[in-house]
Amino acid sequence: MILSRIKPAVGGEAQSTVSDKKKKSKTKKIPRLEEYLQQRDYLGALTLLEFQRDTGEREEHADLWIGYCAFHLGDYKRAMEEYKSLTMQADCPAEVWVYLACTLFFLGLYKEAEEAASKAPVSPLQNRLLFHLAHKFNDEKKLMGFHQNLEDVTEDQLSLASIHYMRSHYQEAIDIYKRILLQNRDFLALKVYVALCYYKLDYYDVSQEVLAVYLQSIPDSTIALNLKACNHFRLYNGKAAEAELKNLIDISSCSFEFAKELIRHNLVVFRGGEGALQVLPPLIDVIPEARLNLVIYYLRQDDVQEAYNLIKDLVPTTPQEYILKGVVNAALGQEICSRDHLKIAQQFFQLVGGSASECDTIPGRQCMASCFFLLRQFEDVLIYLNSVKSYFYNDDTFNFNYAQAKAALGNYKEAEEVFLLIQSEKIKSDYVYLSWLARCYIMNQKGRLAWELYLKMGTSADSFSLLQLIANDCYKMGQFYYAAKAFDALEKLDPGSNYWEGKRGACVGVFQLILAGRESKETLREVVPLLRNSGNPQVEYIIRALRKWAKANRVPLS
Repeated sequence: MILSRIKPAVGGEAQSTVSDKKKKSKTKKIPRLEEYLQQRDYLGALTLLEFQRDTGEREEHADLWIGYCAFHLGDYKRAMEEYKSLTMQADCPAEVWVYLACTLFFLGLYKEAEEAASKAPVSPLQNRLLFHLAHKFNDEKKLMGFHQNLEDVTEDQLSLASIHYMRSHYQEAIDIYKRILLQNRDFLALKVYVALCYYKLDYYDVSQEVLAVYLQSIPDSTIALNLKACNHFRLYNGKAAEAELKNLIDISSCSFEFAKELIRHNLVVFRGGEGALQVLPPLIDVIPEARLNLVIYYLRQDDVQEAYNLIKDLVPTTPQEYILKGVVNAALGQEICSRDHLKIAQQFFQLVGGSASECDTIPGRQCMASCFFLLRQFEDVLIYLNSVKSYFYNDDTFNFNYAQAKAALGNYKEAEEVFLLIQSEKIKSDYVYLSWLARCYIMNQKGRLAWELYLKMGTSADSFSLLQLIANDCYKMGQFYYAAKAFDALEKLDPGSNYWEGKRGACVGVFQLILAGRESKETLREVVPLLRNSGNPQVEYIIRALRKWAKANRVPLS
């Protein structure tokens, strides 16, 4: 009886509960747009909106939300298409024009963005957009006008900070970000902006410290991890940087399309240019640094003309662009002996090195050194290079320029020491390096080492020029034996020229040194064959005098 009464009751309740749970479960599983947006899951929100559109269960203002989600996913083209479609409708909200303008701005269509923004009602967003467009158009008057319209609200101040950043006023941007962070400690993303500013100021260790705070809360942030990798690249090397990107190398897992391209770009940099010609050209109009890094790649491949073709139409706006354009013009000017290109390079270097924002930075001081180098004012070159040399002890390019400046001022001993620090085989095989090192050896009374440099060159195109340098410098410094050998070699290579007088003077100079006890008597045995190599009638007269002295002093000549 009891069982018969309980069973139906329990059974009925059980069925009812299961049914309710199923209904509740179904209710819970139905995703809501607001939840996706709160979680910043724009891909999930977009998928839901498209599903609802296909099934006829349209969300209110679905088209606006699709544009919004596509924009935040970095799919600006899709967002633009949605907003353009809306502007063609009779009941289109007026603010859609400014949304459309934002997508056009991010697609680099600045003129079209300005036209669209002009059709939108006056609003803080419109002012911020026009503020950025004025910066893009380099219109200072309009820029200041829109600047004055900015209010002391977070969005406007963030916009101002970004303009400061793009104008290389990194400290001003940091000040704004820090002020906003004091008022809104939960705005953690600003930590990334601050870290990025410190990165641009070359304070890579400070950038890491600031970034670490953000990564504790958001450990899988693509942008933050990429910046951390860039800091490692600057602080350590490409391998350390690539190791930091190991969680992002599976590029297909990244939500943001631009992040995929950014990572591909940076991997090329971290790997020393590997894959540059495959990866960088398509990114030239997507990532500003792609063009600059491709130019650097061409410079490293000694393809100066290709580097110049890529950068000649670029109107520089940042110190890095001015510097690179200066380097390319300097390289091309030296390659084709163009004073015009060298003058442009010197002006670019002076502009960066003399600017208030860059004059105390390492690149700024290097620029001033380069400017004075091209002007051949080597005392000023050394003032600037000495101020930063502690950062470049093992840098071959820096040491090459530093040693040349030292040698140009006659500091041959120090110059020789710096030249010998250089490890790069490319630099060490360059004629400029060889000729300066040979001169340093000779000026430091090491003519034998200069002669050995010539012997190692073999029959290269520059060996004749190095021979001339050795012959004349050794003669000038009283190292007559190596001067005689060099003039003898020149005479053999170019019999038609009159090198006899130089060789005759050098051979007589050797004899004078022997008489003064400053050269070994046995050296005379090597001088006689050098004289015999010439067909000049004076040869026999000189040899006769040498033989007479050698016989009197019991010096065998054969």
